[in-house]
Parts: sequence; structure tokens; C-alpha cells
Amino acid sequence: MRHHEHSRHAHRSDSGPRRGERAEHKEQRRFARDPLDAGERHGSHRHGGRRRLFDYGDLRFVLLQMVADKPSHGYDLIKALEERMGGGYTPSPGVIYPTLTMLEEQGFADVTADGGKKQYRATAEGRAYLLANQATVDAIQGRIDALAKERTAQPPAPILRAVENLKTALRLRLAAGSIPAERVAAIAAAIDAAAAESEKP
Repeated sequence: MRHHEHSRHAHRSDSGPRRGERAEHKEQRRFARDPLDAGERHGSHRHGGRRRLFDYGDLRFVLLQMVADKPSHGYDLIKALEERMGGGYTPSPGVIYPTLTMLEEQGFADVTADGGKKQYRATAEGRAYLLANQATVDAIQGRIDALAKERTAQPPAPILRAVENLKTALRLRLAAGSIPAERVAAIAAAIDAAAAESEKP
């Protein structure tokens, strides 16, 4: 019986995550997850899904690097990230501020009062943490730069809107009946003119 008791306990211990692993996973879950972590708001696809911008915990590296480069308010960090992503990503305050709080709790960032607002800056421990994880930081920054470049390579929003408007107008017109030949020629000429305009430097 004792032998069987020991076997059951050993099996129970080996079948699940160790205590340290559970604690680490729990700590990672404390970081708020932005919807864009799973790529819901940009159009890059991979294997049928959308490419992730941030994995769990990545945002803390991004924010820590930013406050290491320049002490900043939470709002400034939000706008800086939005600008860096070419307007394709606006992080939620509900994601940014909990992550900043976590960095403060971990001793990686400290806070000073600045005109009634909190200003965050990296501590010596935070800078050491960045240095120890430099490869991870560089990989995240490279992913951000690639997605930002991809975003800025897309046509500006007014042009995309105009193209969608054209497609909708043509679809509705065709649903109403055939288009007279002279109108077809005029529409084609207008589209050709738009194409020629887009080729100008």
C-alpha cells in the first residue's frame, strides 16, 4: 500500500506544472492583453489567421524601453505608439496603465508627480532587465518596425474610401441594368485618369 501511495503522489507531482511555473504563468496573466495582441485590428494574415503584434509580456518590454529612452506620461506613451505604428494601432489605456503599474511593482520603473500626472522612467533594475533581454527587445522592436512599414505602404484612408465608393456605385448601377456604351466609355476614362494621377510623383 505504501508503495502505491508513493506512486500516486509521484504521478500527481509530475502530471502538472511545477509551482514555480504556475507562479510565472500567473504573473504573466496579470499583464492586460490588448485586442491587437492577436492582430484583430490590422490586416496581416499568417496561416489563415492574423499576425500577432505582441505576445504576452511583450508590451512591458516596449514600454520599459520607451521610458528608458525618455521619461513619459502614460498618455504620451499611447500617442507615441500610435504614431510609430503609422496610425494603425491605438493602444488602450486599459492596457497601458496596468502594464506600467506592473513595471513599477517589479521595480523596473518608478513614478514622479509632474503637474498632477504620473511620469514614468526606468530604474537601474529596469535598464539591467532590458540589457539582459536585449535579444527579445530587439526582436519585438523589429516586428513593430516591419508592421509599421507595412502599414505606411498601404494607400491612405481617403483613397481606400474612394475605391470602395467606386465599387459600391458600380455594383448598384449594374444591378439597375446595363450601362449605355457612352457611359461605359466615360466611366472607363475617369478610372484611367485616376490611375494616371496615382502614378505621378
